[in-house]
Amino acid sequence: MSTTTTGASSDAAQRERDVVGSVATGLLVGGERVEGGDGRTIDVVDPSTEEVLASVADATPEDGQRALAAAAAAQGEWGRTPPRERGEVLRRAWELVTARVDDLALLMTLEMGKSLAESRAEIAYAAEFFRWFSEEAVRVDGRWSTSPDGATRLLTMRQPVGPCLFVTPWNFPMAMGTRKIAPAVAAGCTMVVKPASQTPLTMSALADVLAEAGLPAGVLNVVTTSRTGEVVEPIVRDGRLRKLSFTGSTPVGRTLVEQSAQQLLRTSMELGGNAPFLVFDDADLDAAVDGAMLAKMRNVGEACTSANRFHVQRGVLEEFTRRLTERMAALVVGRGTEDGVDVGPLIDERQRGKVEELVGDAVDGGARVLTGGERTGGRGYFYAPTVLADVPASARLLREEVFGPVAPVVAFDTEEEGVAQANDTEYGLVSYVYTRDVGRALRVCEQVETGMVGLNQGVVSNPAAPFGGVKQSGFGREGGREGIDEYLETKYVGMTI
Repeated sequence: MSTTTTGASSDAAQRERDVVGSVATGLLVGGERVEGGDGRTIDVVDPSTEEVLASVADATPEDGQRALAAAAAAQGEWGRTPPRERGEVLRRAWELVTARVDDLALLMTLEMGKSLAESRAEIAYAAEFFRWFSEEAVRVDGRWSTSPDGATRLLTMRQPVGPCLFVTPWNFPMAMGTRKIAPAVAAGCTMVVKPASQTPLTMSALADVLAEAGLPAGVLNVVTTSRTGEVVEPIVRDGRLRKLSFTGSTPVGRTLVEQSAQQLLRTSMELGGNAPFLVFDDADLDAAVDGAMLAKMRNVGEACTSANRFHVQRGVLEEFTRRLTERMAALVVGRGTEDGVDVGPLIDERQRGKVEELVGDAVDGGARVLTGGERTGGRGYFYAPTVLADVPASARLLREEVFGPVAPVVAFDTEEEGVAQANDTEYGLVSYVYTRDVGRALRVCEQVETGMVGLNQGVVSNPAAPFGGVKQSGFGREGGREGIDEYLETKYVGMTI
């Protein structure tokens, strides 16, 4: 591992200030930018320097209610908008985001920390949800059929659910927004978005893009707040809200589901993960190591889809571990805006402390650090890419989501043992399987208890595919043809003719 500490040039620093300064910092309610009701603000911190980038409005519960009122007021007219018009708004938004990828990527890197290359990749991925659902908007259909007795006709239609609340996380500040906003717009739903307080600037910039693309006032409302529970709970319990979608931790998801039960809301929950990465003796090791680097180090390991634990069959254990360690040790750690940087900082000191704690627990139990295992750099929340061997079964990081650049390696002997290790978790978001045996591939893909499987590939996220998990990783699907279903109700009409 190497570290870069190069400071930004004066021109680069000025461009950073210009990009941050171009972003609106007020709440977006009914198409208007407003300050929070009590005038408080939230500091947005660059995790690579620990310096304040900007301050945004800190909403009160009353601000949240005003945002919901704006969404409810806009619902009727927006729900009647022709599907082609809704699709064209999304298509224009895709074009605008794609054209502004450099500025948006820099903004994301400054507030979240990932490298510019990764930010550009996220912008491209996020924009694709706009393009995908612009095409799905005109494909919402129903059916007409004759009842079995021939006496009546059965008409089925699909209509927008209604006003939605989206609570999005800090790790993918644009993609987790577009993955929810795009299908809601396509279906004809209005919404209130509550982005993470660590990364609100990207969502604010995205809201302005959608307004420029022609999204009417009140359809999208953005509420930034440090008082998440105080602001969100009254919205969830309000009868005007009809849909809740949350991406974040499982404990918070459980709380929101409990709160949503009072109004019997439609809910989608994309929660925690503990992804196993299975490497069998017959795997293509070059492909497996490449996939491992993608699955582990995407977004500095701060992803719910990140490979959390590596289960490697004993015949290839030594060679796979050696190659993985070499690749991890060669990564360049530094500020994401600098050339050549592979790994940026973690989001904040709390997250770095959690990673340290989990690694320390594993080492105390007998694990060996092959590379990394420590903080690095001066300022900023940096942690060295880490590989651990001889990880004991009792280690917490085999059960808990690491959300950092740490790869624990565990051996297994038989296919059955590998699958059992993979399934030994309460979570079930994604798993990764590397094998060249077609029969084994199908068996294992059927047996692993996850909503998604990466078979001989280290990235599963795709706007054209349904994203979601099982068990304690949540329910509902985002993306694919299934994604728009989360925002549509089915109405049946019986007719005598």
